[in-house]
Amino acid sequence: MLQNTSTIEYKHQKFIERVVEMNVVWGLQSDEGFAMSESNDFEDAEVIPFWSDKAYAKAVAKEGWNHYQPTSMPLAEFLENWLVGMHNDGLLVGTNWDPNMFGKEIEPLELAIEIADQIVAKRKDLELLKYKNIADFHVQVKRAAGLA
Repeated sequence: MLQNTSTIEYKHQKFIERVVEMNVVWGLQSDEGFAMSESNDFEDAEVIPFWSDKAYAKAVAKEGWNHYQPTSMPLAEFLENWLVGMHNDGLLVGTNWDPNMFGKEIEPLELAIEIADQIVAKRKDLELLKYKNIADFHVQVKRAAGLA
């Protein structure tokens, strides 16, 4: 069953709100690395899906992905290492995919900007290792994405 755009967008916004609230992101990992999929939306593109909650990730760890386990990472690591690295590798990010593998597919830097926007809007602080603060990260990512 296909999901409509508003459902996918709602789940994407929930992903952003929840990861900012909890400071953690969930992926599916095995001995071979993190789960990846071909894109549902873009030709010749690969996606690494992530979830805002362990239960959402676990619900997708079935059939071909039953050997993967939900694995958490700090939000700062996700922003600084994963999203920037995925951008450099030409990968897309999937957010809060459902067990039928439907969900938002987004450019990593676009997601980084959306998360940074939420952090700033909530007046939260996030300790980053490679940037002075979230404002510095926000500016540099926008610049790298060609938006500043």
